[in-house]
Amino acid sequence: MNHIKLLFFATIRERMGTKSLDLELPAEATIGDLKINLSERYPKIKDSLKSVLVTINREYAFDEAVIPSNAEIGVFPPVSGG
Repeated sequence: MNHIKLLFFATIRERMGTKSLDLELPAEATIGDLKINLSERYPKIKDSLKSVLVTINREYAFDEAVIPSNAEIGVFPPVSGG
């Protein structure tokens, strides 16, 4: 099992009601697996997870990225601007 720390930002933080969460994931879990896990545990953010930006140890990551042990995962809502 991998221990990770999740950090939530902006509207995701508001919906979660917390700024961080510690979580155990199976070894070799990906960002896509993490999104599924979070959707099942926290249905209130399920729709938001379809469009969030995710970082692993402060670098952007895609759904197929494998999460290393003791990683810090950032979850950001999409940013729009003009």
